Amino acid sequence: MPNYNILITNDDGIDSPGLRAAVEAVVNIGNVTIVAPSSQQTAAGRGWTGDRQSSLKSAEYQVAGREIRAYHCDCSPALIVRHSLRTIFKENMPDLLVSGINYGENLGINVTISGTIGAALEASSSGIPGIAISRQTDIDSHRRYTDQDWSAASFFLNRFAKFLLATKLQADVDVLKIDVPDTATPLTEFKITRLAKVGYYSKSIENPTADSKISDGRTVININRADLDPESDIYAFAIDKVVSVTPLSLDLTSRIKLSEVMEILE
Repeated sequence: MPNYNILITNDDGIDSPGLRAAVEAVVNIGNVTIVAPSSQQTAAGRGWTGDRQSSLKSAEYQVAGREIRAYHCDCSPALIVRHSLRTIFKENMPDLLVSGINYGENLGINVTISGTIGAALEASSSGIPGIAISRQTDIDSHRRYTDQDWSAASFFLNRFAKFLLATKLQADVDVLKIDVPDTATPLTEFKITRLAKVGYYSKSIENPTADSKISDGRTVININRADLDPESDIYAFAIDKVVSVTPLSLDLTSRIKLSEVMEILE
């Protein structure tokens, strides 16, 4: 087997059990390096935020009796990926970036909020194929570490990591976004999907006013089957209860004829 280099990050922090599950899933198929935020960075998107005076700090990390090269930094997932590619990887870039395994699914138009996906997109901007993988959890687990069964998510991560290391995808595919239902097993089917053009999470604030705090209210999940494209990630995940695999592109340009927009604007 070729000597692959795999970079693993997340948005839940260096101590996340989901991160450890990701390492365990791929440690036998390549040389693993971890670069993860020092603390919880959920919803950081692709922002380059953090303490600009901080640097990569070594962390002790063992998996399956192996010492894993690991670093953490007080910054966002995208920024730690960007910084590590310009420092510890500047002469030998990773063959694959894995972001996750995230606490909580990332679906529909909410995905640009995700630090998990932001990190994968950051790596892809340097030509590194990426996987952003998330496991369904209750909303209360999005910002704290709870006990989860990572076996199904680990199985699919191993499967798609091997695939991406061996196969080059189409030019417009930069990241595979994988969402694993909490009922999934290694025998669960997967489906290639597109992003739903509706939200999955929303915020409900009772009696909202200009004085309402950002922290007021609660996050809820709204799924209206009638609004969903059957080919979408939300439909596959929430209705069909299969693993959703969505190819993402860095190119956010609308898939239309640019000349038609020009005709409207002239």
